[in-house]
Amino acid sequence: MMYYLYILYSENIDKFYVGYSVNLEERIKKHNTNHKGFTGKTNDWKVVYTEKFASKKQAFDREREIKKWKSRKKILELIYSMSTIQGGA
Repeated sequence: MMYYLYILYSENIDKFYVGYSVNLEERIKKHNTNHKGFTGKTNDWKVVYTEKFASKKQAFDREREIKKWKSRKKILELIYSMSTIQGGA
């Protein structure tokens, strides 16, 4: 079983969201529904970054590390560094 750290982006509210899940596809569907909580404010969340982990603890720890940054600039640098590594824009 793999766990995914993910970063979502909403163009509507120009915000990022960091989370983790064992079922990324289902989790994204949940984020894009009308529900209470931060991501319920809009339904245009797109995955802009992911990392895979073998354990829930590793994924959770990585989520906490990124959230502690409290820095849009560092998140953008992380996203950009991965797209460069993968040959993206």
